[in-house]
Amino acid sequence: MANKLINESSPYLLQHADNPVNWYPWGKEALDAALKQDKPIFLSIGYSACHWCHVMEKESFENSDISSVMNDNFVNIKVDREERPEIDHIYMMAVQSMIGHGGWPLSVFLTPHCEPFYGGTYFPPYARHGMSGFKEILGAVSDAYKNRRPEIINSVDQITNILQANNQSRRDGTQVDADKLKETVDILKSDFDDKYGGFGVAPKFPQPMTLDVLLRDYFRTSDETSLEMLELTLMKMANGGIFDQLGGGFHRYSTDPFWLVPHFEKMLYDNALLADLYSEVYRITKNPFYSDIVQQTLDYVLREMTSPTGGFYSAQDADSEGEEGKFFVWTSVELDRILGADCSNLIKTYYGVTHEGNFDDRNILYKPRSDKEASDHLGISLTEMQEKLQESKYKLKAVRDNRIPPNTDTKVLTAWNGLMIKSLSKASVLLDRPDYLNAAIKNAHFILDNMNQGNRLLRTYKDGNAKLLGCLEDYGCFINGIMSLYEATLDIYWLNMSQQLSDKMIDLFWDDAENMFYDIGHDHEDLLVRPRDVGDGAMPCGGSMASYVLLRLGVFTGDDKYWNKSVVNIESVGNYMFRAPHGAGNWLASVDFILGDRVEVALIGQLDSEETHRLLKVVNSFYLPNMILVAQNPESIITSMDIPALNHKFTVDGQSTVFLCRGYVCQKPVTDVRDLISQLESRSWVM
Repeated sequence: MANKLINESSPYLLQHADNPVNWYPWGKEALDAALKQDKPIFLSIGYSACHWCHVMEKESFENSDISSVMNDNFVNIKVDREERPEIDHIYMMAVQSMIGHGGWPLSVFLTPHCEPFYGGTYFPPYARHGMSGFKEILGAVSDAYKNRRPEIINSVDQITNILQANNQSRRDGTQVDADKLKETVDILKSDFDDKYGGFGVAPKFPQPMTLDVLLRDYFRTSDETSLEMLELTLMKMANGGIFDQLGGGFHRYSTDPFWLVPHFEKMLYDNALLADLYSEVYRITKNPFYSDIVQQTLDYVLREMTSPTGGFYSAQDADSEGEEGKFFVWTSVELDRILGADCSNLIKTYYGVTHEGNFDDRNILYKPRSDKEASDHLGISLTEMQEKLQESKYKLKAVRDNRIPPNTDTKVLTAWNGLMIKSLSKASVLLDRPDYLNAAIKNAHFILDNMNQGNRLLRTYKDGNAKLLGCLEDYGCFINGIMSLYEATLDIYWLNMSQQLSDKMIDLFWDDAENMFYDIGHDHEDLLVRPRDVGDGAMPCGGSMASYVLLRLGVFTGDDKYWNKSVVNIESVGNYMFRAPHGAGNWLASVDFILGDRVEVALIGQLDSEETHRLLKVVNSFYLPNMILVAQNPESIITSMDIPALNHKFTVDGQSTVFLCRGYVCQKPVTDVRDLISQLESRSWVM
């Protein structure tokens, strides 16, 4: 018999709807039941692509003995962390304060008033390898709640105090200046892996926002080391098993230091952020290797992660047929059978395939050598190798497509979709891919038409049903996406909508007493604390993204209220971003926007003319991380909003004209592509 998750839309919750556990979704019914029955709450938080979440389900939540203990002694609540990031943040912070680390599945025991007093992550069903068993833990927690309540209350008080302290402003007078920013980059460099790229040791996460700090540092200071570190990392990742060499797109992280064996789940946000980073590095290096990775990644998203109505799906699972990675790996014998001896030998050489395998007895495809080294090893030309390689990849992809694929989490999340809108918009103008722009436009309209109620964005959508109030990250990421969409289309509608949603964001999430943003709006249900996650992790946090879009909007509109609120919010994290730069990549992008070579690019001309397109193509080919691009047809009048960068701008001799400005003080207007390139290369706008 199905439990109370059967009426939910989240694929993760529905995966647990037939468990013998009497699961509730988070909500009034569950919380009222805990109070009425005076039972502790067992809160389990995970997500659909989480491998260890599936393991714990099979071992414990499908176990009739364990589920009976759960049902008799607890009110059991399941939460999809992707739908409810605010709940995940509160209780992740609680568990981290208890045991020093966190992860998913997140397993937390709460009082009926939602106060955490004990928790962990994955628990085996019974004790093994020095770990306590889940059934044993359930018994101990139930006994403590019934018979040692004062101990529970003492634990609750300590943890709640920690949570409240973590939510407070961290203003400490730290000055945001170029010297401090450089010190922060030096901290990152000290943790860099000079051999394989990336930071730290295994497991290794891509950390695109942290890598963006290196790219910005190179542009700001001309420090070649920053670019070298960045390129080493991007090359190693793209050639490794963390990148799907057949289907495109990045897996979530590498279990080893050299990017070979991934955790095979694919997340929309990873692929959005990484495609955007590879695009920017292509802009600055002009190396087609990077543009190829961008297109393989975005083509994968459009092919496998896009709904017919335009929403982008959240994730693809790591497992298929009960095995992690089964969909993606190959044996040497399989390749011989599918390709024949000649092409099989080529694929084995190119992708490092051996009879022994690199993943048990199977092979994750990766590139252990350069194309030139591979062609030399095979004794054929680069051209012949590439032709045979493409033919062989096509055959292998066709075979793989007939395997049982990992599940796709088809819910649409506003924040994650906003990240993909930005990535597609910027790649479309860089790579001349109108299909990317069309997908971004369709997606933005989908969000506004289906997940928006009077500028009150909702968090999640599935099967025609949008629900849950959007969080700060939903506003920040979506606004950032449609700002990029404005710069790609030059359709003023998207800039107007950016301002409207920003005003709504301030109204909902800004706290005048504290002078900072919180993650949930004033209209949100009461939680244990009003959460404020200041860490940029796999995704930018809501506060850093809100600051970034308000800085940009301040320049677009010339309205100081946006800029000033952003600066005050940045100050509220104090020296956190300078002490812990690995968790502050997007905050540091805002600092760079304040301190770096900011430029307003204003184009006046017929927006659909060939000469305008030629000028825009030049502008979009340059890496300008702190650029604001605006445009106007001289025959039209903007009535919906004032854009200072367009004031008093006219065409020269009736030709499309570009002005490069800083603080609305402009260089000599140009109409010729060569003159525009000269100004951009010399950064003539820097005073």
